[in-house]
Amino acid sequence: MVTKVALVKPTMALKAAYFSFYQEWVESGEDMVPWVISKAPDDFQGMLQFLEANEKGVNLPKGWVPDSTFWLVTDDGRIVGAVNIRHALTEKLLNSGGHIGYGIRPSERRKGYATALLALALEKARQLGISKVLVVCDESNLASERTIVRNGGVPDTSYTEENGNVIKRFWISCFS
Repeated sequence: MVTKVALVKPTMALKAAYFSFYQEWVESGEDMVPWVISKAPDDFQGMLQFLEANEKGVNLPKGWVPDSTFWLVTDDGRIVGAVNIRHALTEKLLNSGGHIGYGIRPSERRKGYATALLALALEKARQLGISKVLVVCDESNLASERTIVRNGGVPDTSYTEENGNVIKRFWISCFS
């Protein structure tokens, strides 16, 4: 059962909570999703500046688009998830990345947090002026597919990556 949660911008005040979140992912050995959480937080202030610059579109690598990162925080201050919202789509993002990438820390899965996180992310996307978002998942990730469909995801054509991995693609309207 989901406790009360909110999407918040990364801040210094959440440093300890973020280190706990990050360390759990590292110890799990799983791929860190969304990609921004794989950035080691050793220089925490630098990481916050990096996220802020990405949101403003400052010093982005070639081919990148501005993006906003939020943490899913419980009412008792624990970080249980993270989401990265791309403000636009490149051809690569259109095929296999989508607008929204999100992840829930391993110990907090199967509790409804992903569904809540995606619903809150859709509201943030709407505030960014995105009327229709693309959300993707690996064909093998049935839990993510269910989360996307619960949030109004309408299937589109799947995309097969060079390595044979199949990406399922879904569109969700931010205005209901």
